Amino acid sequence: MASSRGTRGMALRQRRTQAPKPISCSSSFSYEDISSDGSDSERDDDVSCVVCGSGDSPADLLLCDKCDKGFHLFCLRPILPSVPKGSWFCPTCTNHNHKKLKSFPLVQTKIVDFFRIQRSQELTQKISQDIRKKRKRGSSLVMSKKKRKLLPFTPSPDPTRRLEQMASLATALTATGTEFSNELTYRPGMAPRSANQSALERGGMQILSKEDSETLNLCKSMMERGEWPPLMVAFDPQEGFTVEADRHIKDLTIITEYVGDVDFLKNRENDDGDSMMTLLSAANSSKSLVVCPDKRSNIARFINGINNHSLEGKKKQNLKCVRFDVNGECRVLLIANRDISKGERLYYDYNGDEHEYPTEHFV
Repeated sequence: MASSRGTRGMALRQRRTQAPKPISCSSSFSYEDISSDGSDSERDDDVSCVVCGSGDSPADLLLCDKCDKGFHLFCLRPILPSVPKGSWFCPTCTNHNHKKLKSFPLVQTKIVDFFRIQRSQELTQKISQDIRKKRKRGSSLVMSKKKRKLLPFTPSPDPTRRLEQMASLATALTATGTEFSNELTYRPGMAPRSANQSALERGGMQILSKEDSETLNLCKSMMERGEWPPLMVAFDPQEGFTVEADRHIKDLTIITEYVGDVDFLKNRENDDGDSMMTLLSAANSSKSLVVCPDKRSNIARFINGINNHSLEGKKKQNLKCVRFDVNGECRVLLIANRDISKGERLYYDYNGDEHEYPTEHFV
């Protein structure tokens, strides 16, 4: 579950699970381990978590509205980011663990329509070749002393495999009730596009160079024509939806832009969404912006975070999240921070440079 980074105070606590480490929560727990009989939940203060057996952290203890059993947010698999609004039913009562995920049909016309793909692949290939030739001509012995440039992703050469990759994303988007979008969207009642001004950033942000902007635009145009990043979305019983590399990816490759509806942070302080991302951290907090991918989004929503409280967790990080000034607007990119092997899951650090959020419950 992706979450916002670089935000502070109550807004941060509402959007992310602020849970102390459980006393004895087993990571090997599965929903089948939950018994269907009995309940010791006569009163809320007497409830213990079915998974770890502890009644600690009552603010993070959910009660099923059907069986009254208790579950810590951080003991559920996948972990819940916050207490859901409205009624909540445990996995046993909803039979969630017995429901088979319905895969998106592997039909080219349906996938093309779902992602609104244009049919002009030859033009995209020519643009890609021209940019690569231009970079080769401009190379020199002093390149190592200059800022390293971002790379466009290299799509899988097999068109059938690319359809399978897109179908995996369509499956995840459909299952979460999310419309596909590959751009920041500005909706009535939320922040207008005029509010997205990188000049308002309190600490400054990196400026995307002209050449890197061309690379980002190339990636966008390739996707519009069906040449997608080599990524597969899969469902994991502990992590939920997760993203895997489907072929080798080079360091500094643009993986995706983090997109969704743009809104003011002040409007989202009590939001229980699990995947908001900081877009603009303004000196005037009332002008700070977040990206909300719960209604419209792309594959970025399903890229998970690392447990940066453990050495093993830190070793898994293979992406970095960077906010850029692109022609005066704020944009967020996920970029490979090392070579990524085929089959690796993609992870990045939600905390960025501030290290405010305890991620010890990430698996």
